[in-house]
Amino acid sequence: MHHRARSAEAKQRRAEDLLAAARDLAAERGGVRHLTLAAVTAAAGLHPSAVRRYFASREELLLELAEREWKQWSDAVTTRLADQRALTPAETATLVSSTLAAQPLFCDLLTHVPLSLEGDVDLERARRYKTRSFEAYDAIVEALTVAGTMSAAQIQDLITTALGVTANLWQIAHPTPTLAQLYAQQARWRHAALDFEPRLTRLLRAAAIGLADYSRRTP
Repeated sequence: MHHRARSAEAKQRRAEDLLAAARDLAAERGGVRHLTLAAVTAAAGLHPSAVRRYFASREELLLELAEREWKQWSDAVTTRLADQRALTPAETATLVSSTLAAQPLFCDLLTHVPLSLEGDVDLERARRYKTRSFEAYDAIVEALTVAGTMSAAQIQDLITTALGVTANLWQIAHPTPTLAQLYAQQARWRHAALDFEPRLTRLLRAAAIGLADYSRRTP
């Protein structure tokens, strides 16, 4: 029994080492798009063949990170709202924007999750991701609804907008070396490499105000 417990603890530690290595490499390399299992295992100090004991694929490892980022975002939002009441739509949007921008890995993964990650793992792993991410989503919607003046339906639309806009803007605001060189050569195109958080905040504030106004005007 003790041997099995120690083995389980050791396996969990190695899995955590792989996840930490993936986080560090993503930060160093400007995202997860070029992240490989070989690089992650090398950074974690494990033999390349060992990774399959902990994660079936690169997609499964990154989906685990995304799942944890959802929980971190939910915790950040609820913590920020602990003493907040009667937030206006604009204030609600600003809080959503700032908490998202504080999690660069999450912003990056929001592009990759629907594109490849959740569809390229087995059914039970996809089910677990959906379950955990929706738990976090529901907690965020509830917390923002209780603390603000927007309805739950309005908050849901705002979060949907936030996730979609974040997934797009993050990639544009963090161009590859090739695109960065191109923007340096073509001043007219530099607007594409926009500032992430200011643009996200402005768009989400406009969306939140518009959603509230639309609800007032619609029977």
